[in-house]
Amino acid sequence: MRQVNFVIIFILCLAFALFTIENTEAGTIHIVPNLEVQAPIAVELLLAVGLGAVFAWMFSIWTQLQRQLAFSQQVRQQNSQIKELESKVEQYQVEIQSLQLALPPAADSLKELANG
Repeated sequence: MRQVNFVIIFILCLAFALFTIENTEAGTIHIVPNLEVQAPIAVELLLAVGLGAVFAWMFSIWTQLQRQLAFSQQVRQQNSQIKELESKVEQYQVEIQSLQLALPPAADSLKELANG
């Protein structure tokens, strides 16, 4: 999958580079009212693509953080469930031991059945 991504990015960057080489005439950027900047279209495109890449990177970091937070919350819930189940297992083991102590030994029960 990484190779496919690399090929796609390489083709897009090559197309972008060829496009900027062909578009070197000046263009006007209107930043705010009464503030204009004259720059070659290639520079404007580089700035636009650069800003887009930065915003995409920031968005990917944001979504990765959200996934990590959700995963850590899920892990905490699972850990609490594990602790709860372990305590129940210990309770049941104690109950089983106490019930085994209350029952007569198996050998005595068989003798009573045979005699009775």
